[in-house]
This record gives sequence, structure tokens and C-alpha cells, in this order.
Amino acid sequence: MTISKTDILNAFHYRHACKAYDPTKKISDEDFRFILETGRLSPSSFGFEPWKFLVIENQKIKELIRDIAWGAKDKVMDCSHFVVVLVRQPETLLTDGEYVQHMMQDVHHIPEDMRKIRQHFYRTFTEQDFALTGNSNAFYHWACRQSYIAMANMLTSAAMIGIDSTPIEGFPLEKMDQLFVKQGLYDSKTYKLSVMIAFGYRLNQPKVKTRQAFEDVVEWVK
Repeated sequence: MTISKTDILNAFHYRHACKAYDPTKKISDEDFRFILETGRLSPSSFGFEPWKFLVIENQKIKELIRDIAWGAKDKVMDCSHFVVVLVRQPETLLTDGEYVQHMMQDVHHIPEDMRKIRQHFYRTFTEQDFALTGNSNAFYHWACRQSYIAMANMLTSAAMIGIDSTPIEGFPLEKMDQLFVKQGLYDSKTYKLSVMIAFGYRLNQPKVKTRQAFEDVVEWVK
């Protein structure tokens, strides 16, 4: 199966950080499940998928987000769907931890002898190559980078079917994270907030997309 380059580029030109949503228009269940599925199918380092997507439908929680997240206050109440992206806490991503072992054995179905080899590579990566182990802040940001791959794919897939979106980092991270934990959305020992996303249909037409020239951002090293 192939998709034309023109169609793909058209989606990228169509996509923008939507500033205002039409509250009367809702994304169908089928379309939104498709968007979430492209997030689920996204690549991640070692294939460990250190993310979780919370689709916020609770009105009270939406109001709390509106009151705290300055980047979401004009969107969360009017957009069709609002997603909170979580990442796994560093302690759950350690080489010998239950989650990593579960992923290799039960999800990837890696034979035991190969698991030991993969485990060795992951240990070297986390302890030496990227020096994540023992540095919870670095480990958290590494997991966030994985979640942004999933987010980017959801933004693009939404644009390809004519749905608008807004990636949202405009919030006090610790305060927002603690609020979600207090509301019982997740266990702080397992997850932490990474980023949020609004999805829906634009209320107004956006300005023409502006980007640096191709030659200014691409350099061929020969």
C-alpha cells in the first residue's frame, strides 16, 4: 500500500496548532480510535512503549485543566477530544524491572537466550551510552522523547483525515501532574505527565503556515 507524496504533504500543510475549536463539531468514535491507534503503533526506543494515553471526558477534570494549564484554557472545553499523554516513571523502566521483562517476554515474545542479549544491550544503553540510570530527570525526559514520537504520529494522522489538533506544553508541569494524581487518574510511582493534546475541528481558518527555507534546515554531509 502506498499513499501519494502530494497527499502526505497536503496533510502537513493543513496541520497547524489550532487556536480555537468549534464546540458543535465532534470527532466520530471510529476516527478518534484511528488516531489513537496510530499513537499505539508508533515506534519507541527498544520497543518498550513507555507511554499511556488518557482520553479526558470527565467535565470536572476538564475544568481543572482549564484553570491551571494556560496553554489549554481556550481549547479543553471546546475541542472534541482531549488527551493527556503519560510516560512511565524511571523506576519502572530499569533493565531488571517487571515492566521491561514483561515487554520482552509477553509482548515481544523474545526467546530467553535472545532476551538476555537484548537485556545486556538495554543495560549498556541506560547505564552507559545515555547515562540514564541513577539520573531520574534524564530518564524521565528520555521517556518523554518517546512519547513525542507517538504524539507526532497522532497529529499527522489526524490531519490526514481532516481533523485539527494542538500539542500542549503550556502548563506548570509538577502542579498539573500532582493534580491528576490527586484526582486518581494514575499512580505517581508508575506514571508522570508528559504532554497534552487537543483534537477537534477548527473554528477559524489559520494563517498561512510559515517555516524556514528547506536549504536553511537541511545540510548534506558528503
